[in-house]
Amino acid sequence: MKVLADPDRVLGEGLARLRERFDIPAGFPPEVTVEAERAAKQVVDGHSDWTDRPFVTLDPASSTDLDQAFCIEESGNDLLLHYALADIGWFAPEGSALVAEAWRRGVTLYLPDGRARLYPAVLSEDAASLLPGGPRPSVVVSVRCSPDGTVALEGAERAIIHSRAKLAYETTEVADVPHLEAFAARMTRAERDRGAARVDPPEQELERDGESRYRLSFRVHRASEEANATLSLAANIAIAQALHAAGTGMFREMPAPDERAVARLRQAARGLGLNWHDAMPLGEFERTIDPRTVAGAAFQLAVRRVGTGASYVPFRAGHTPWHAALAAIYTHATAPMRRLGDRYILDTVLALVEGGPVPEPALFERLARTVNAADAREGAIERAVLDLAEAVLLAGREGEVFRALVTERDDKGARVQLRDIPVLARVDTGSVAAGEALMVRLVGADPVRGEVRFERVR
Repeated sequence: MKVLADPDRVLGEGLARLRERFDIPAGFPPEVTVEAERAAKQVVDGHSDWTDRPFVTLDPASSTDLDQAFCIEESGNDLLLHYALADIGWFAPEGSALVAEAWRRGVTLYLPDGRARLYPAVLSEDAASLLPGGPRPSVVVSVRCSPDGTVALEGAERAIIHSRAKLAYETTEVADVPHLEAFAARMTRAERDRGAARVDPPEQELERDGESRYRLSFRVHRASEEANATLSLAANIAIAQALHAAGTGMFREMPAPDERAVARLRQAARGLGLNWHDAMPLGEFERTIDPRTVAGAAFQLAVRRVGTGASYVPFRAGHTPWHAALAAIYTHATAPMRRLGDRYILDTVLALVEGGPVPEPALFERLARTVNAADAREGAIERAVLDLAEAVLLAGREGEVFRALVTERDDKGARVQLRDIPVLARVDTGSVAAGEALMVRLVGADPVRGEVRFERVR
């Protein structure tokens, strides 16, 4: 989830209502807290010793829930990524209250005023987090990356690591981290060769624009952030390939936009003043978009809306679970403290490598249902937060007329994108088509309920 920053806390009352509406937990039941505190004091055993490897972490400076640490080494012409992932499964064994509560939650929820964690902070931000300064239990997944960016799972084992440094996106240059720049370049080149089209809109922040008005500013992803993302991408693709070949696991599936959806996107691009040549595929065009602009961000949002979205699917014989945006078989395994399913994917990888029994298919059927429901809830919360932010942007501007573009039409009316500020809204209109330009008047904006109302002027 993309967290919308709210430094002035103007969303406070609205977020309080939202937490109540979605029943977002404020803490953990006492028995879960007791188990977590006991687990945090356990002496680690049954892990290999990898403390001599120069692992580091790379995250936002303020992060303390560190799921991943890495080191990269040369192996002939290949690069070998050793990706250490927090071993939350060791701290939270099956049958525990910790696991039962994680199944109820499904995912860590991030909101502007705080998070609702999947596991208590004594684990996720302390004992299980891959912080520097001491030995930490992990699952190390080793991934081989060839010069053309092809990846393959090399091995996996439980290991104790010692992170040498907590690097921050804000202060780290990619070239300063051994082999990271070369690894990222290989992965990026491979994505382009596959025709992948990752949509990763910029993070947004509410900031004061004058005495009483606010605006949404865009924070572009830093080079270190983009490079770091390729490490998770490589691990998730390599793990997915290994699971699928073994006939087990759970995957992230996303269909490609159909011809009708692409036609709507072309209309939206024209309306936003973006130059999309007829012969250019969607994936190639997306790489030309500048997400720092209102038009670029609006188009990225449009891309996310036209598809059916990604979902989790268990392995099924004869079916290839394809992630169209990545042009690859893909899973989620690299954020085990934040997503319920990742720990079970790692358990399965360990079983495959060690020759042990893999989980029964029924587990992944149940897991897919649970995490898809959590995913849908997270998406609804994210949309509700954005609704609050848009209402804050527009509060006090009732009666103003705005330029708008119709992005889609359904039986509820038209969905429009304001041309000059990043706001999506609905308008009751007559016959309009996607891509058509309108003028709309703001009728009302409620920053507590997150509701805005527009009417068509012409």
